[in-house]
Amino acid sequence: MNDLLKKAIAECIGTFVLVFAACGVAGWTGGELVATSLAFGLTIVAMAYSIGRISGCHINPAVSLGCLLAKRMTLKEFLVYVCAQIVGGFLGAILVFGIFKMAGVTPVGDACNYAVGYAANGLTAGGIFGALIAEIVLTLIFVYVILNVTDEKAGHGKIAGIVIGLTLTLVHLIGITLTGTSVNPARSIATAFSALIYNGDATALAQVWMFIVGPLVGGALAALLYKVLHAEKAE
Repeated sequence: MNDLLKKAIAECIGTFVLVFAACGVAGWTGGELVATSLAFGLTIVAMAYSIGRISGCHINPAVSLGCLLAKRMTLKEFLVYVCAQIVGGFLGAILVFGIFKMAGVTPVGDACNYAVGYAANGLTAGGIFGALIAEIVLTLIFVYVILNVTDEKAGHGKIAGIVIGLTLTLVHLIGITLTGTSVNPARSIATAFSALIYNGDATALAQVWMFIVGPLVGGALAALLYKVLHAEKAE
Protein backbone atom coordinates (compact mmCIF):
# COMPACT_ATOMS: atom_id res chain seq x y z
CA MET A 1 0.00 0.00 0.00
CA ASN A 2 1.20 3.53 -0.81
CA ASP A 3 2.90 5.12 2.20
CA LEU A 4 0.90 8.36 2.01
CA LEU A 5 -2.34 6.39 1.74
CA LYS A 6 -1.41 4.49 4.91
CA LYS A 7 -0.80 7.78 6.67
CA ALA A 8 -4.12 9.16 5.46
CA ILE A 9 -6.01 6.09 6.69
CA ALA A 10 -4.23 6.31 10.06
CA GLU A 11 -5.12 10.00 10.41
CA CYS A 12 -8.72 9.29 9.48
CA ILE A 13 -8.97 6.49 12.04
CA GLY A 14 -7.24 8.55 14.74
CA THR A 15 -9.50 11.57 14.29
CA PHE A 16 -12.53 9.28 14.14
CA VAL A 17 -11.61 7.77 17.51
CA LEU A 18 -10.86 11.17 19.04
CA VAL A 19 -14.24 12.60 18.09
CA PHE A 20 -16.22 9.42 18.73
CA ALA A 21 -14.75 8.82 22.19
CA ALA A 22 -13.87 12.26 23.56
CA CYS A 23 -16.71 14.27 22.03
CA GLY A 24 -19.01 11.41 22.96
CA VAL A 25 -17.99 11.83 26.61
CA ALA A 26 -18.44 15.61 26.32
CA GLY A 27 -21.92 15.18 24.87
CA TRP A 28 -22.92 12.57 27.45
CA THR A 29 -21.65 14.49 30.49
CA GLY A 30 -22.59 17.98 29.29
CA GLY A 31 -18.94 18.91 28.99
CA GLU A 32 -18.15 18.05 32.63
CA LEU A 33 -14.72 19.56 33.20
CA VAL A 34 -12.60 16.67 34.49
CA ALA A 35 -14.31 13.84 32.58
CA THR A 36 -14.15 15.67 29.24
CA SER A 37 -10.56 16.83 29.74
CA LEU A 38 -9.41 13.31 30.61
CA ALA A 39 -11.34 11.83 27.68
CA PHE A 40 -9.48 14.01 25.19
CA GLY A 41 -6.11 13.46 26.84
CA LEU A 42 -6.47 9.69 27.18
CA THR A 43 -7.68 9.32 23.60
CA ILE A 44 -4.60 11.14 22.35
CA VAL A 45 -2.35 8.85 24.41
CA ALA A 46 -4.09 5.76 23.03
CA MET A 47 -3.85 6.96 19.43
CA ALA A 48 -0.26 8.18 19.79
CA TYR A 49 0.88 4.67 20.70
CA SER A 50 -1.36 3.08 18.06
CA ILE A 51 -0.97 5.12 14.87
CA GLY A 52 1.94 7.35 15.87
CA ARG A 53 4.48 5.12 14.15
CA ILE A 54 2.45 5.30 10.92
CA SER A 55 1.46 8.96 10.56
CA GLY A 56 2.84 10.71 13.63
CA CYS A 57 -0.70 10.90 15.06
CA HIS A 58 -1.48 14.52 14.21
CA ILE A 59 -5.28 13.97 14.05
CA ASN A 60 -5.59 17.76 14.07
CA PRO A 61 -5.13 20.26 11.19
CA ALA A 62 -3.47 22.76 13.56
CA VAL A 63 -0.81 20.20 14.48
CA SER A 64 -0.27 19.36 10.82
CA LEU A 65 0.11 23.07 10.01
CA GLY A 66 2.72 23.40 12.75
CA CYS A 67 4.60 20.43 11.32
CA LEU A 68 4.36 21.85 7.80
CA LEU A 69 5.81 25.20 8.88
CA ALA A 70 8.49 23.42 10.90
CA LYS A 71 9.40 21.61 7.66
CA ARG A 72 8.54 18.18 8.98
CA MET A 73 6.13 17.40 6.16
CA THR A 74 5.44 18.44 2.58
CA LEU A 75 2.52 20.55 1.36
CA LYS A 76 1.06 17.48 -0.36
CA GLU A 77 1.20 15.49 2.87
CA PHE A 78 -0.36 18.39 4.77
CA LEU A 79 -3.33 18.60 2.39
CA VAL A 80 -3.87 14.83 2.49
CA TYR A 81 -3.65 14.80 6.28
CA VAL A 82 -6.19 17.61 6.68
CA CYS A 83 -8.68 15.98 4.32
CA ALA A 84 -8.34 12.66 6.16
CA GLN A 85 -8.76 14.36 9.54
CA ILE A 86 -11.93 16.18 8.50
CA VAL A 87 -13.45 13.01 7.08
CA GLY A 88 -12.53 10.98 10.17
CA GLY A 89 -13.88 13.59 12.55
CA PHE A 90 -17.15 13.89 10.64
CA LEU A 91 -17.67 10.12 10.62
CA GLY A 92 -16.90 9.91 14.34
CA ALA A 93 -19.40 12.62 15.25
CA ILE A 94 -22.15 11.31 12.98
CA LEU A 95 -21.77 7.80 14.42
CA VAL A 96 -21.56 8.62 18.13
CA PHE A 97 -24.38 11.12 18.12
CA GLY A 98 -26.38 8.90 15.81
CA ILE A 99 -26.13 6.19 18.44
CA PHE A 100 -27.24 8.73 21.05
CA LYS A 101 -30.20 9.57 18.84
CA MET A 102 -31.21 5.92 18.47
CA ALA A 103 -30.96 5.53 22.24
CA GLY A 104 -33.20 8.53 22.78
CA VAL A 105 -30.41 10.51 24.44
CA THR A 106 -30.02 14.21 23.69
CA PRO A 107 -26.42 15.44 24.17
CA VAL A 108 -26.84 18.48 26.37
CA GLY A 109 -25.04 21.82 26.35
CA ASP A 110 -22.08 22.16 28.65
CA ALA A 111 -20.86 24.58 31.29
CA CYS A 112 -20.45 27.32 28.68
CA ASN A 113 -24.19 27.14 28.18
CA TYR A 114 -24.20 25.96 24.63
CA ALA A 115 -27.79 25.74 23.56
CA VAL A 116 -26.97 23.31 20.77
CA GLY A 117 -25.11 20.64 22.77
CA TYR A 118 -23.47 17.85 20.72
CA ALA A 119 -20.04 18.82 22.15
CA ALA A 120 -20.02 21.77 19.75
CA ASN A 121 -17.76 24.72 20.45
CA GLY A 122 -19.37 28.12 20.96
CA LEU A 123 -19.10 31.66 22.22
CA THR A 124 -19.22 32.64 25.87
CA ALA A 125 -19.30 36.03 27.57
CA GLY A 126 -15.92 36.85 26.05
CA GLY A 127 -17.48 37.10 22.60
CA ILE A 128 -15.68 36.61 19.31
CA PHE A 129 -12.47 38.33 20.37
CA GLY A 130 -12.25 36.33 23.60
CA ALA A 131 -12.88 33.04 21.79
CA LEU A 132 -10.22 33.73 19.18
CA ILE A 133 -7.61 34.74 21.75
CA ALA A 134 -8.38 31.69 23.90
CA GLU A 135 -8.12 29.29 20.97
CA ILE A 136 -4.92 30.88 19.66
CA VAL A 137 -3.16 30.69 23.02
CA LEU A 138 -4.39 27.19 23.90
CA THR A 139 -3.39 25.82 20.50
CA LEU A 140 -0.03 27.58 20.65
CA ILE A 141 0.71 25.83 23.94
CA PHE A 142 -0.44 22.45 22.65
CA VAL A 143 1.38 22.52 19.30
CA TYR A 144 4.55 24.02 20.79
CA VAL A 145 4.78 21.13 23.24
CA ILE A 146 4.19 18.64 20.42
CA LEU A 147 6.95 20.13 18.26
CA ASN A 148 9.38 19.95 21.15
CA VAL A 149 8.68 16.47 22.50
CA THR A 150 8.61 14.93 19.01
CA ASP A 151 11.95 16.46 18.06
CA GLU A 152 14.26 13.50 17.44
CA LYS A 153 17.15 15.37 19.04
CA ALA A 154 15.20 15.76 22.29
CA GLY A 155 15.10 12.00 22.88
CA HIS A 156 11.56 11.94 24.26
CA GLY A 157 10.24 9.35 21.81
CA LYS A 158 8.97 6.78 24.32
CA ILE A 159 7.11 9.26 26.54
CA ALA A 160 6.06 11.78 23.90
CA GLY A 161 2.53 10.39 23.64
CA ILE A 162 1.98 10.69 27.38
CA VAL A 163 3.27 14.27 27.50
CA ILE A 164 1.07 15.26 24.55
CA GLY A 165 -1.99 13.63 26.11
CA LEU A 166 -1.42 15.38 29.42
CA THR A 167 -0.97 18.70 27.63
CA LEU A 168 -4.27 18.26 25.80
CA THR A 169 -5.89 17.45 29.14
CA LEU A 170 -4.40 20.65 30.56
CA VAL A 171 -5.63 22.92 27.78
CA HIS A 172 -9.10 21.41 28.12
CA LEU A 173 -9.12 22.05 31.86
CA ILE A 174 -8.42 25.70 31.06
CA GLY A 175 -10.49 26.10 27.92
CA ILE A 176 -13.73 24.20 28.48
CA THR A 177 -15.31 27.08 30.38
CA LEU A 178 -14.07 29.54 27.73
CA THR A 179 -15.02 27.97 24.40
CA GLY A 180 -15.51 24.28 25.11
CA THR A 181 -11.91 23.94 23.86
CA SER A 182 -11.40 23.28 20.20
CA VAL A 183 -7.66 23.57 19.43
CA ASN A 184 -8.66 21.27 16.56
CA PRO A 185 -10.62 22.49 13.51
CA ALA A 186 -11.55 18.92 12.45
CA ARG A 187 -13.20 18.29 15.83
CA SER A 188 -15.12 21.59 15.69
CA ILE A 189 -16.33 21.09 12.13
CA ALA A 190 -17.54 17.58 12.99
CA THR A 191 -19.57 18.59 16.04
CA ALA A 192 -20.97 21.72 14.36
CA PHE A 193 -22.41 19.56 11.58
CA SER A 194 -23.72 17.04 14.12
CA ALA A 195 -25.65 19.79 15.89
CA LEU A 196 -27.16 20.86 12.58
CA ILE A 197 -28.02 17.34 11.43
CA TYR A 198 -29.41 15.96 14.67
CA ASN A 199 -30.69 19.10 16.38
CA GLY A 200 -31.47 21.31 13.41
CA ASP A 201 -29.46 24.12 15.01
CA ALA A 202 -27.02 26.02 12.78
CA THR A 203 -25.61 28.17 15.61
CA ALA A 204 -22.42 26.14 16.01
CA LEU A 205 -21.92 25.93 12.25
CA ALA A 206 -22.25 29.72 11.95
CA GLN A 207 -19.57 30.16 14.62
CA VAL A 208 -17.24 27.36 13.50
CA TRP A 209 -15.00 29.73 11.52
CA MET A 210 -13.57 30.97 14.84
CA PHE A 211 -12.59 27.43 15.77
CA ILE A 212 -10.86 27.01 12.44
CA VAL A 213 -9.04 30.36 12.36
CA GLY A 214 -8.01 30.41 16.05
CA PRO A 215 -6.35 26.97 16.15
CA LEU A 216 -4.63 27.46 12.77
CA VAL A 217 -3.18 30.80 13.88
CA GLY A 218 -2.10 29.20 17.17
CA GLY A 219 -0.46 26.30 15.31
CA ALA A 220 1.40 28.71 13.01
CA LEU A 221 2.62 30.80 15.94
CA ALA A 222 3.80 27.66 17.74
CA ALA A 223 5.88 26.69 14.71
CA LEU A 224 7.34 30.20 14.54
CA LEU A 225 8.19 30.19 18.25
CA TYR A 226 9.76 26.76 17.95
CA LYS A 227 11.92 27.79 14.99
CA VAL A 228 13.04 31.06 16.62
CA LEU A 229 13.97 29.50 19.95
CA HIS A 230 15.75 26.57 18.41
CA ALA A 231 17.63 28.81 15.99
CA GLU A 232 18.91 30.87 18.93
CA LYS A 233 19.94 27.67 20.72
CA ALA A 234 21.91 26.53 17.67
CA GLU A 235 23.69 29.87 17.44
